[in-house]
Formats: sequence, structure tokens, C-alpha cells
Amino acid sequence: MAPHFSPFSSSLLILLLGFIFHIVDGTDQILSARLHVDLKTLQPKDSCSPSVKGAGVSSGTNWTSLRVVHRHGPCSPFAGQQKQLSHAKILDLDQARVDDIHRRVSDSKPLAASDSAATLPARSGAYIGSGNYVVTVGFGTPKNDQIVIFDTGSSISWIQCQPCVSCYEQEAPLFDPSRSSTYANISCGSSFCDELGNATCSDSNCMYGVKYLDNSSTFGFYAQDTLTLSPVDSIPGFRFGCGERNMGLFHGNDGLLGLGPLKLSLVSQTYTQYGGVFSYCLPLTSSSVGYLAFGSYPDGDLLFTPMLSNASQPAFYYLELTGISVDGQLLSVPPSIFANTGTFIDSGTVITRLPATAYSALRSAFRQRMTAYKSAPEAELLDTCYDFSGSGGQVSIPTVALHLGGDVTINLTMAGILFTVKSSQTCLAFSSNGDDTRMGILGNTQQRGFNVLYDINKRVIGFGPGGCS
Repeated sequence: MAPHFSPFSSSLLILLLGFIFHIVDGTDQILSARLHVDLKTLQPKDSCSPSVKGAGVSSGTNWTSLRVVHRHGPCSPFAGQQKQLSHAKILDLDQARVDDIHRRVSDSKPLAASDSAATLPARSGAYIGSGNYVVTVGFGTPKNDQIVIFDTGSSISWIQCQPCVSCYEQEAPLFDPSRSSTYANISCGSSFCDELGNATCSDSNCMYGVKYLDNSSTFGFYAQDTLTLSPVDSIPGFRFGCGERNMGLFHGNDGLLGLGPLKLSLVSQTYTQYGGVFSYCLPLTSSSVGYLAFGSYPDGDLLFTPMLSNASQPAFYYLELTGISVDGQLLSVPPSIFANTGTFIDSGTVITRLPATAYSALRSAFRQRMTAYKSAPEAELLDTCYDFSGSGGQVSIPTVALHLGGDVTINLTMAGILFTVKSSQTCLAFSSNGDDTRMGILGNTQQRGFNVLYDINKRVIGFGPGGCS
């Protein structure tokens, strides 16, 4: 039985909120009408506004769903306990994550086709950055709840553990393996240790290590224990890193839940249980709630684009970005600009990165249609910004559509086009990679409000409107 997600009328939600994405296939007309939206809908509220789908944890036969919240909003378990990051700081951390990803890709060596699904460097995760979206899961028996970032750009899962030689500050108590009746270290001779690629050993115990570009790191025992996703759904023998030496800018999160495509990820470890199927909706604002589900398709219409692979860097989920339209007009960008570098979808990157040629065309077309509004200074990596403070709270912007493989077109609304830095500074939520040689990234700003589905077996990625409603 799949979780019941009752779909709302897409047209009604657009009239009320101006948020939900219009999705058409490539044979339908691309939206050319401008978007008229109340600016208040871009601003988070001071209190949490849980949605129907994200109201709590639920489970059924061979499926489970978790509540997703923004790390820096009022729905977060950290709300009121720590100083929240500014939007400028979030953008700065986002650039650090992208720099780390690009460094990994440029340093990677091609793998043989037979090895691409099984071989993994020990450094198996992307830089966490601001850690935007978190879920709460339980480790051990009895379970110890941990607040972790979920990340499609990382495959290894890890949390901080006692006894801690060096740990950063977190809100929840550190996980203590000695108090769990089901915990066990993985031995160096185990085939599970081989998943790490080049793991080290300590007294016959398998040791993992992840080091990021900014010198943040986590190191400890590669271990097994029960992972509890809901009161009735747990995964015995879940493999994860039990970190005893952790340092860096992890911002109080207890660890990370890796949803990448490699063998040691949660998705791969639960393949027999959930069939390699998971989906999520990232909340529209930091004051609303989304979901992360395993084992079922969400209700409502989905359009599917092929899930591609990259043998030289198999740690990400790839798709084909073929073009971009502004106000219904396809930009004059050669398809080879997108094809030469490739594009992957990432839950952890905030701002979508495009090849320089594609971004230049998008920026030019967008600016030409925004001359009615006062320009604002650049904000970190965002160079096309506006001051809407004198607009009376209502703005009209050109539509932006992303064209994907499989003849799929996604027409974004304001939530996927603009990023509000502050009340007098709202920017185009895309950025350039600096040249045409670096891999493109479909970031989480453009994913907000979607049902985003990954089906490893069918090799497709699906998009559907009204995901968090």
C-alpha cells in the first residue's frame, strides 16, 4: 500500500500561492505569460506551517515517509536554539560545496564499467555546506534519535559517536554505541569494508574517513546497527560511519544520511525492502514542511526524464538538461554546451549552476524583461538582483522553463526563479560555473514544491507538481 498523498488542483494553488510548478511535456505549449506573485509568499513566516504531506512520520507495507524541515527555519528542531545562518552565509557555504564537487569531479579517474557501481573512494560525500534539509531518524537499540542532513550527493551515512576524541557541538546527545544491544564494528576482513575503496584498519576494525575541501572531516569506525525510520519500520544491520574525530562547519547537525547511488548508501542497502525507490518534496519556504519517502511513488502526475550515469564519477544522479526558455522563447544555446559537461541533480546544492554560455544567455534574456524594476547589488554568487521594496508587494517576472531529456519541460514559478537575500535584494536563483567545462548542477531551489522521484531500477527521475501540499 502506497502512502496516500491527495493532490490539489495545480491551477487553484497557483492562483492562491503563486508557488506550485506548472509541468508540461515537451509537445505542449511552453508558458509565456508572466508570473504575478505577492512577494510575501517568498518570505518565511515566524511560525511553522506544516503541510498535509509533511505533517509527520508514516509507514505501511514496504514504504515509509519522514518529515523534512529546513535546517534554518521555525519548523526545525534547532529553532530558537542556535543563531540562524544569514542568506549571504548560506550562499557562501553553497559555493564551497560546489567548489568541492567540481574538485572531486576534476580529480576523478575513469572507472571500468564493471567497477562503476561497486568501487568508491573513501572520500564519498560532497561538502555539506549549509545543510539545508534535515530529517530525524533513530540509531541503535533502544533507538537514539539523531537529526541528520539528507543528501543525494553523498553515499556514506555517518553520525558523531561516543567516546568522542574530537567532536563539534551538536544539539542532541551523541550516540553511544556501548548502550546499543545491536551495534557492531565491521571488521577489516569483511566485504562491507571493501565498499569504502581504500579504508584503513585499527585492531582489525574497519575505519572510514571523509575529508572535505574546506578541511572539515569525519573519521571513525565503519559500523552496523539498527536504523529506525518510523515506529514500525527499521533496518537491521544498517552500515554507517560512527565518527569519533569530527571537525568543521557542520552547524550542529548530528550527521548525514547518504542517499547517493553507490553501494553503501541507504538507498542501495534497502533495495530489497524499498526497491530502489525514494522521493521527496523540499518545502517551499523555511517555515513549511516537506517529506522524504522510501518504497512508493507519490500520488499525482509525474513526468519522467531518464536517469543517466557517469562512469568516471558515479556518485551522483545525472539527467539531461537540453535547453532553457525565458518567456516562452528558447534561448539560443547550442545543445552541446549542456551535453559536453553533463548535469546532475542534487538535494544539497542551493543554487543551480549552469555552463557559462548558458547562464549568460539566461541572464541577458531575464534582465531584458526586468527593466521595470530597480537593480540591486550582487549577492555573493548571484549577480542579477532587484530591489522590489517600492513595488507595492506585487511583482511580475518572466517565466523560466527547463527542458530535460525525454521531451520533458518544467515551467518554474517564482519560488524556483528568485532567491530572496533580504527585503531589498531578490536575485535570479541561477549562477554560472565560470566556464563551459564544469559539470552543471540542478540545485534545490528549483526543486522546491516538487514531488521528486528516483527509481533506480527503472532508471528514471520523476517530477510532479504540488508535492508538499
